[in-house]
Amino acid sequence: MPDDQTFMRAALALAREAAAFDEVPVGAVVVLEGNIVGRGFNQPISRHDPTAHAEVMALRAAAAQLGNYRLPGATLYVTLEPCAMCAGAIMHARIDRVVFGARDPKTGAAGSVVDLFDEPRLNHHAVVEGGVLADECGVLLSGFFAARRARTAVA
Repeated sequence: MPDDQTFMRAALALAREAAAFDEVPVGAVVVLEGNIVGRGFNQPISRHDPTAHAEVMALRAAAAQLGNYRLPGATLYVTLEPCAMCAGAIMHARIDRVVFGARDPKTGAAGSVVDLFDEPRLNHHAVVEGGVLADECGVLLSGFFAARRARTAVA
């Protein structure tokens, strides 16, 4: 059976796809019973949709494939720590486990800024594991933003 790194590599491939569209390179996959049932990458710019984060796109794809907006038993793999919006969507989808790569010190909602997954007043709690292929995920993000800054400096 594939392991966490294998699924994170699938999410990284999707993150590279986002970068090819000049979107922030974040990718996500939803896995159920060892199979990828939903894929997504960041698309808020191209879709003119502030909710089109990788996690939301992967959740939408999984829900459509399975015919249910609830995804109990599923694991979501994402290259960057989820933000508050995505954490809320993950909880509403009843995802059992979240595995992320790089931490997000500016908007991370799985422990970096806040930890919504550990908030006792909320009714669903996913198990969260961070740091899977963190270096690869971080390098992709930092390279993207360095290139963007360089283009801005030239312009």
